[in-house]
This record gives sequence, C-alpha cells and structure tokens, in this order.
Amino acid sequence: MRPIVVRYFFALVLFAACLPFALQAQTQSDRPQARTDRAMTVAAKTLFGAAEIGSKHASESFGSYAKGCLAGGAALPETGPTWQAMRLSRNRNWGQPITIDYLKDLSRKVAQNTSWSGLYIGDISQPRGGPMLSGHASHQIGLDADIWLRPKTDRVLTRAEREEISSISMRRASGAYTNDRWTKDHETVLKLAASDPRVARIFIFPGAKVAMCKSATGDRSWLRKIRPWYGHHYHFHVRLKCPEGQEDCINQAPPPPGDGCKEAAGWVKRILNPPPPNPNAKPRKPKPPITLAKLPQQCSAVLSNL
Repeated sequence: MRPIVVRYFFALVLFAACLPFALQAQTQSDRPQARTDRAMTVAAKTLFGAAEIGSKHASESFGSYAKGCLAGGAALPETGPTWQAMRLSRNRNWGQPITIDYLKDLSRKVAQNTSWSGLYIGDISQPRGGPMLSGHASHQIGLDADIWLRPKTDRVLTRAEREEISSISMRRASGAYTNDRWTKDHETVLKLAASDPRVARIFIFPGAKVAMCKSATGDRSWLRKIRPWYGHHYHFHVRLKCPEGQEDCINQAPPPPGDGCKEAAGWVKRILNPPPPNPNAKPRKPKPPITLAKLPQQCSAVLSNL
C-alpha cells in the first residue's frame, strides 16, 4: 500500500472508527465530534495496529509500559552489521531512539565478547506504540524489546526465513532448570544486556536466573536487574528506563535491593512443588480491551498525526 493511501486509511480508521454507516445518519454539524467520540471507545489495538509509520513528533513516550503510546518512533533497520530484525511482517521493529541505540550497542558487544555474530531482535513496539492486536500486554511505549536466545550466525536471512525460523527454548522441567542448549555465552549476553545503565529490568524464565546465580563470579550487581517471569524461555525481554526529561513517561518501580537469587529460587520451588489449587477460587474475568479514552490524552494526537 502506498504511503499516501496508508495515511488516509489510517485517518479514516481513527476518526470514523469503522462505523461509516452509523455516522451517515448524523447531521453535518455533529459528525466530526461524533467520530471523535466513537474513536475514543474503540479498542485501541485496532487503531494503533493500523499505523504503518511513526508520527512526525519529537520522540517521546506517554504513559506506562502496558498502557501508553509512542510519539516519533524510530525504526530499527532490518539488517545491520551485528543484528537482524525478525518477524518483519509484524512491523514491530519501532521504538524510542534510545532503544534502537541500545540494541545496536548490545549486538556489537555480543559479537565482540561471545561466539555469536550478534543478535536476532524480536518485537520492540508498533510504529506508534500502543496496545497490539496480538501478543504482548506491554511493549507500548517503545522501551521494551525481545531478544532471541538463539545464537546469531553470519548468514543474512531472507524475509521469508525470518518468518519461518524460530528461536530455541532454553528451559527444562517447565522452566525450573536450563537445558543442554544453555551455554556460558548465554550468561555473557545477559550480563552485557543488564550491565547497561539504560536498562531497568530484564525478564527471563526462573531456571536461567538460578543458573546464573550459581555460576556468576566477581561483580554480581547486574543480577539484580534479571527478574524471573513466566514464559521467556525462547527470548529475554529488556525494559529500558524512561529517558530523562520525559515527564509523561512512567517508570516501573526499581527491583528490590539485592541480587534477587533467593526470589528466583522460590519461583523454582513453586514450579517443582506447585501449591494445590484453591477450590474456592473464582474464575478471573477477562479484562476489557483498552480504549483510546483509557490511554494518556497525548495518544490521540499521536494517532491523528499524519
């Protein structure tokens, strides 16, 4: 689709909110406001998922990692000297410039300090951030990035291969332990990733954190940023701090003091010896989709900017 067509289509999605027939019944005087009101109640993932390019604003994150949007998003080039962006059809290789710079820097360090030739980069954010049509609850403000645990080779993959090739699981026993594919290079990659002062947290499966707690020597301060979380055995998830001066970007609270190894061991214990289910537990109600009205007010301007 040509850029000019994309822009008009996106504007139509935002302001008409997919209800042209209902709007035909309104008068000329109230139609613009009705369109705006309707857009505020549509699932935000529909609106943000339609954007194919970043907005023409200065780069800024609004809101929190799981409820926000991204102005002036920058795209990570599909291929670089030490990285390759994966799953290009998703168009999720966008982020804050600080995120793009971080990924380039990290991939270069990985190529210099491990047997890997760099990194395979998974999802970052959509062009304008916001909720996604599928997958992540976070990744909404351009400061989250998924990095594959599959060691990168020198060969440049085709677009088709980047859709077909999968990463490699590193877990055993439902994530209580690492498997035989886990290497010292994986620990080095995580250490390099966490040692950057721009990083707030890194999420990975509990067994990997425990393995690193057992083998790490010397300065272990970087372990504090490595946090156990569900899944995350095909990739690890890097979360950066809000850039300085962006007052409408909401940081996550810092990790608790210490290296977090005791907490990770607790995760492993619960995996191996899960508590019995509570027979009185009530089923969780599915959360309603986030609408534009529930996002920071700046997100409307981010969407409407062509």
